Amino acid sequence: MSKLLIKASLFIFISVASAYNTWAQEKVFPGADSTTPSLAHYFTWINNTKGGASEEQTKINLEFFRWLNEEYGMQLDIYAFDADILDGGGQYVNLDDEKFIRNYPNSFGPVSRIASEMGIRLGVWLGPDGYGNTAEEEKQRTDMLITLCRDFNFRLFKMDLMLTQLRPEKQDPFINAMKECRKYTPDLIVLNHRVDFGRAAPYVTTNLWNGDETYIDVHMTNNQTATHNRVAAISRGLTPGLERMLEDHGVCLSSCLDYWEDDLVMQAFNRCLLLAPELYGNPWFLRDDEYPRLARLFNIHRRHRDILINGMVLDEEQYGKFAVSRGDDNTRFITLSNISWETKSYELALDESIGLKYGKKIKLVQYHPFEEYKGEFNYGDRINIEVYPFRTALLMVAHSFPEEPIISGCAYIMVQNIPGKDVRIKLLGYPGSKSTISLLNNKNKFKEAQIEGKDIPGLPAGEKVSISFSGKPLKEPWHRKYGDLKPTPVPKDAEALYEATCFAADNNALEVRSLQRSGPSAIPQVKAARNAFFEQDVFIKKGVWDKFLFDNDFNTSFNILHRQKDFEGGALRIDLGRDTDIDRLIISFDSVQTATSFFNNNNLLAEVSQNLKQWTPVPITLSGCEIILKVDVQGKTIRYFRLSKAPSRINEITGIYNGLPVDRTGWRASNLFTPYSQNRASSAWTYSFRLDEAAKGSYLAVAIEGRHEKKGVYATLRVGNNIIGAKRRSPSFLANVWEYRVQTRESNYTYYFPVTKEMTGKTIEVVVLGLNNKIKDLHPEVWITAYPIPFKEKELVLK
Repeated sequence: MSKLLIKASLFIFISVASAYNTWAQEKVFPGADSTTPSLAHYFTWINNTKGGASEEQTKINLEFFRWLNEEYGMQLDIYAFDADILDGGGQYVNLDDEKFIRNYPNSFGPVSRIASEMGIRLGVWLGPDGYGNTAEEEKQRTDMLITLCRDFNFRLFKMDLMLTQLRPEKQDPFINAMKECRKYTPDLIVLNHRVDFGRAAPYVTTNLWNGDETYIDVHMTNNQTATHNRVAAISRGLTPGLERMLEDHGVCLSSCLDYWEDDLVMQAFNRCLLLAPELYGNPWFLRDDEYPRLARLFNIHRRHRDILINGMVLDEEQYGKFAVSRGDDNTRFITLSNISWETKSYELALDESIGLKYGKKIKLVQYHPFEEYKGEFNYGDRINIEVYPFRTALLMVAHSFPEEPIISGCAYIMVQNIPGKDVRIKLLGYPGSKSTISLLNNKNKFKEAQIEGKDIPGLPAGEKVSISFSGKPLKEPWHRKYGDLKPTPVPKDAEALYEATCFAADNNALEVRSLQRSGPSAIPQVKAARNAFFEQDVFIKKGVWDKFLFDNDFNTSFNILHRQKDFEGGALRIDLGRDTDIDRLIISFDSVQTATSFFNNNNLLAEVSQNLKQWTPVPITLSGCEIILKVDVQGKTIRYFRLSKAPSRINEITGIYNGLPVDRTGWRASNLFTPYSQNRASSAWTYSFRLDEAAKGSYLAVAIEGRHEKKGVYATLRVGNNIIGAKRRSPSFLANVWEYRVQTRESNYTYYFPVTKEMTGKTIEVVVLGLNNKIKDLHPEVWITAYPIPFKEKELVLK
């Protein structure tokens, strides 16, 4: 939801002060307190926005969580509906309202029963008031809240200022409603999102920490260069005094998905608030291979949540910022982070300084970013722990092993470990490496073992087994700096360099980018949840996906929906994906009036190109509800089109060659990037290097340190005769919005370029263009890194 510039801490102080007398007179239990173990929570905001969800979509989403539970043991405690299921759109809504009945014709009965079967309880977003101006209206609101608790066993109400404030004269009706609700659900949690509850504050469970939401690059955006877009999220810091009765808005899985695991580790294990692990958005956008990891982090947290409520901040000089130890005398979970470009080493003390009581032998297990048995040590030993750049680490220090198999000798990831199924583990090693592994903590449970389908009879018996990982050993570190860019005159092909990134990137909704990042799914429940999202009417009507231009459906459209107050207008760019024979490009509108108005009110320039370097103007004509670009380039094929101004809404784009339709497979379009004629380069920086080696998953990160204004810099690569634009950036490129606008920054952009096979063994020139005369002091540099960590894998199955 749109972020208000109001800090939750302000409301905490207001509420505590105004509620002091009430608290002193009556002891209130607000459904949970600081000793309550964390609850795994998902809420639906950004899966649906204004207009709400439906019963059908809710059932599909719940089936996704059922699959995660049955396949990997992941248990959700609360599934919470967000805005516009009931209240929303400026209105307070009851269960008999037409809007609610249209989406949930059977009320909450069917979905609450499905959730209950899965051990899940429901929650809902509400406005804090709704008690009307009469006794009858007050009773109606109170009765609805009671019904949610009594009949549907709701566990959570989120009260949000986005609808209205709670009127002072309605604080007593609110108090009465909460008392009545808790007669049926004593553990009812009430979240406060920016509301001043006054004397009713003791009946509220948590406040929104700092008023922040966590939709990446919308409400939470990096203010420094980094290897990924989630650095602002993983470096949020700690609540005052490690207070748990705050809500941090969880981990948003809808945009900029890379490194989501680090974000989750900090949310669930570092801060470990009442709602943790907490997700929102679209977790079904992850790759199929990421779901075991999601479940694993949830499962570790759930197994230890009773002791994770106890935390202590570790010495910053020894462990870095925001390091925390949680647990009891016998078991501690340590979270470390590294918000820098270089790997950092921390010396972990196995003693009382991390909250661990004395014991003769101490086990040390790392759980993130991969799992690894570090060994058995003496109490008081100090162990070196490395934390990769812009990542987190999660470790367990304990007197005894957890109740699960432990692999010694190599890194690994626990994939599946649930009753009734074989245990599946990914063994990890760098290319060309060898490891000697053993199975610890078996306790005679497993009798058989297979690695890559081959029986390994000695492993369950405690024997050591040698394994080798395929590939050639890496000669260079997979994360390393190449160098600093130096000032250079603006290159003659600056326009082509700028256009390369405009054409490589897109202006689709962030959710579309996430879908394309993860690729197709083979899991029915994932596919169903994705389809339910992208096929909902409100998403289609917003027109925030360029594919609607090429779908043969004139009822869909691609729209300019950016919500940028300072937006100066973008060009329409169309990439045909390959050199194409084409006579005419036809841009179709929803009406003759729309087409005529756009054609007559803009001084349009249309151009075509084969290589981004030479652009040829082509004539434009208006015919009914179509604008036609006539391509006359003397028999040459064409790949790129650009129109100096993008229409606010286009229904379809087609091509004709020799009277026949042109195949539009692979066509793409954008509509928010500024024309180069309005954004010319005034300065440049460059650096060249030979890329001799790149690990799997490698990408180049061009970090532009310094102030450059919002649209002040673009980065591009030259590789041989090819110009390669950046597909991704931090902060993200402008997008046509699903919920709210992408935030821009005036400094410290980072551009990302995936490394391809065609780039290895070649000289690469990195070029940064300064597009603003105000730019004076920039320090661009180029790094190579990889995500995920470039391990090779072998599957171990224990039976």
